Amino acid sequence: MALVAVSLMACHKQNPFLTQQDTPYGVPAFDQYQLSDYKPAFAEAMRQYQSEVDAIINNPEAPTFDNTVAALDRCGSLLDLVQGVFFNILEADGNEEMDAIANEVAPQLSELSDGILLNDALFARIKAVYEQKDSLDLNPEQMRLLNETYRQFVNNGANLPADKKERLKQINQELAVLSLQFGQNVVAETNAEEAQVLITDESQLAGLPESAKAAAKEEAEAAGKQGWLFSPKRTSFTPVLQYCENRDLRRQLLLAYTTRANHDNDYDNKALINQTMHLRIEKAQLFGFQCPADYILQDCMAKDAKTVDAFLQSVWGPSLAAAKREAAALQELLNQDMPGEKLQPWDWWYYAEKLRKQKYDLNEEELKPYFELSNVRKGAFTLAHNLYGLNFEKLDNMPVYNPEVEVFKVTDAEGDLVGILYTDYFPRAGKRPGAWMNDICHQYVDANGVDHRPVIINVGNFNKPTAGNPSLLSMDDVETLFHEFGHALHGLMSKATYKSLAGTNVPRDFVELPSQFMENYCYEPQILATYAFHYQTGEVMPDSLVQKINAAKKFNQGFVETELLSASILDMDYHELTTLDIIDVNAFEAASLAKMNMIDEIIVRYRSTFYNHIFTTGYEAGYYSYTWAAVLDADAFAAFQETGDILNPEVAQRFHHLLEQGGTRDAAELYQEFRGKEANPEYLLRRKGFIE
Repeated sequence: MALVAVSLMACHKQNPFLTQQDTPYGVPAFDQYQLSDYKPAFAEAMRQYQSEVDAIINNPEAPTFDNTVAALDRCGSLLDLVQGVFFNILEADGNEEMDAIANEVAPQLSELSDGILLNDALFARIKAVYEQKDSLDLNPEQMRLLNETYRQFVNNGANLPADKKERLKQINQELAVLSLQFGQNVVAETNAEEAQVLITDESQLAGLPESAKAAAKEEAEAAGKQGWLFSPKRTSFTPVLQYCENRDLRRQLLLAYTTRANHDNDYDNKALINQTMHLRIEKAQLFGFQCPADYILQDCMAKDAKTVDAFLQSVWGPSLAAAKREAAALQELLNQDMPGEKLQPWDWWYYAEKLRKQKYDLNEEELKPYFELSNVRKGAFTLAHNLYGLNFEKLDNMPVYNPEVEVFKVTDAEGDLVGILYTDYFPRAGKRPGAWMNDICHQYVDANGVDHRPVIINVGNFNKPTAGNPSLLSMDDVETLFHEFGHALHGLMSKATYKSLAGTNVPRDFVELPSQFMENYCYEPQILATYAFHYQTGEVMPDSLVQKINAAKKFNQGFVETELLSASILDMDYHELTTLDIIDVNAFEAASLAKMNMIDEIIVRYRSTFYNHIFTTGYEAGYYSYTWAAVLDADAFAAFQETGDILNPEVAQRFHHLLEQGGTRDAAELYQEFRGKEANPEYLLRRKGFIE
């Protein structure tokens, strides 16, 4: 036994996860972690977590809020760290070795979670506290934690009979592995050589901006090829769709993007979708729900599938009508170039850009020189300072997992630490597509009263700097940066006691409110003046260009909303299934789109085989939440507009209060407290230009 103990101690000394690391502000020691550290760290972290839970179960004292419910919330700090580091790097800078580790530990983590949530003795202690909650003199946050903990156990099977508990464990483990495989396949298909298009004749790139050509040339050189290399990454193909006269190249790249993981090869996701949906249906029915949507939505603001369906239909009609008007206008432009040809999805962006130029004298390339990445980020920081009194200080020589990552110390008006923000903005081979925010370390107050401040990361896939230009963003990219920064603020400003209620631990149809709220500011002239500087001259964006941007705000919104809502309805169609034999995924998707009368000129934002949101990232039966939260964010921004000051200090203080409470209160109650009434959907429809 002594030899084993010595061996474990030696292992711990060598593994940075298992030793006390002296890092600035307690951030993870990213510069010390090796691939070989992860599996031992997961094993020890899971052992510690189980040991901490066992101590609660075996406590001879009668169950109380403190020794059971609060104690459970404080368990697993080492596992939180290991998971926070590993899964963030897996998404942002992963490789095949990390994929293999993830595939191995995912079912282990699922087994650990189920073993806790389905433990009869532990649930008995929680239930004993829950049943006497009205006599415990708990404060509102404690009551919220008790109710949410009890609900979590019940919704995860604590009341199921033994045989169903065992089946639930099997289902959860299988789903964990399927989710990882789905995402890995999407990354593989995005990076596949077969999906790339090499152009060797520059005349085939007529119309494409020089900056996009320079980026494509660098991609070709990096791949050891001559010419211009394009791929299904958005930073690569979007400029082609917008500007390139070569219709066939536009078609090739859009199809390469929209057919990922749908090629009947080793990375095809259709079988995984069938397996996933079969298991989700079975899981929902274990709990007495007919379909996965109703099981999932019970914890959201919407509560059930019927409410979501009615909500989506209420905005689908106006959006589709607008998209049809837009399609007709684009068809007229196409007729001038190619009489008799029908507008196709690979034509939409190209002719929309032409029409925007005609109607508003506005060209996306005209904007990019004013949207240099570091300036846009500084503008987001300035906005957070003006609204909430936050300050951002760049930190050098910090531990990072990739040299492209930058780190910022965030403090409040009194100089107290709010948290640490990492930003990681450029595409890499190992990074999954899209943009996101992660909590690497959660905010919480420990048993000794120490407030542990969070470590948050914003990840994106923006244009990399080239030899001749810095990273220049499109207006969509600017919105994305502000959006993810809104999520970061939600995590950073958290003032919860319990980590399971902190920051973004809120219902999924509420979590997008803070992020989408920030997007409203992108177009405001006084905000543009803080970040829109020409990268060469330093000149602030001229008023004439600002006016054009705002005049064009409602342009193409039918396309934007139809693309988004069709994905939301497709998501609900999957998760309202009550039985599932083997489905033809492509036929199922086509039937869903036909049922909603989707027009042929627009492709659903996420086709099934690369729909990461609903098959890997926890948004199943939840993609509608972007539109649900858009109603909230338009209404929230109106609260500022109605005062005549979009930075109104009193309204900002109320919204700050909403953000810092995280999940400590009911979401609907929090919003009504901020606004004084329920959100009015007319603000969203008016913002989109669908009603006057």
